[in-house]
Amino acid sequence: MTVYLVGAGPGDPELLTLRGAGLLGGADVVIHDRLIAHELLTLAPPRAEVIDVGKTPGLPRRQHEINELLVAHGKTGRQVVRLKGGDPFVFGRGGEEALALRAAGVEYQVVPGVSSAFAAPAAAGIPVTHRGMSTSVTVVTGHTGDPSAPGGVDWDALGRAGGTLVVLMGMGERATIATELVGSGRLGTTPVAVVHWGTTDRQRVVRTTLDSLANVDLPAPSIIVIGPVAALDV
Repeated sequence: MTVYLVGAGPGDPELLTLRGAGLLGGADVVIHDRLIAHELLTLAPPRAEVIDVGKTPGLPRRQHEINELLVAHGKTGRQVVRLKGGDPFVFGRGGEEALALRAAGVEYQVVPGVSSAFAAPAAAGIPVTHRGMSTSVTVVTGHTGDPSAPGGVDWDALGRAGGTLVVLMGMGERATIATELVGSGRLGTTPVAVVHWGTTDRQRVVRTTLDSLANVDLPAPSIIVIGPVAALDV
């Protein structure tokens, strides 16, 4: 059988793809993240083994442990669904899981999902591209650190690049991000929107500017949208 790396979408359970829903309905094993819509688990058969591998703060499960779990279940001959928030290949570490499965000789398929990077702003009335305002969008992790390290974020280049910037997992570093971007050329008055639990009935949206981003008090999961489009409410 096959391990399916399925994108669960941005939060609203109705935004799961039809392909994802069909695979869940035939799953023998479901291995899921913490922040998925848990209503989705009801789509799995009652007989299915459901395993929560969410990286809970204070009780983290290391990625290599998840990889090993996928390989072990993938070798049993049962249908395994790895249910991941958003899209598996957009900051979901789906690529690492796929490589681990390939190295172990386990067949897998990737089932794309709706990424919160675009869905959450859209649910808040913010088009990440808009004629006359932004013709490009960059999605970036909010983890700051050495920009010269492999995979590091070059905030200086992003400050000069223009267009819309969508920051995932950035609330803990929001003050540093704002400082870096302003220091690299973005105006402190640049519009910013923070979308918390986008697409769900718990959604909250705070609109501010780069100068005031550090004062926004919203926890994860929140997405930061930076650029002129963040002032839109369509």
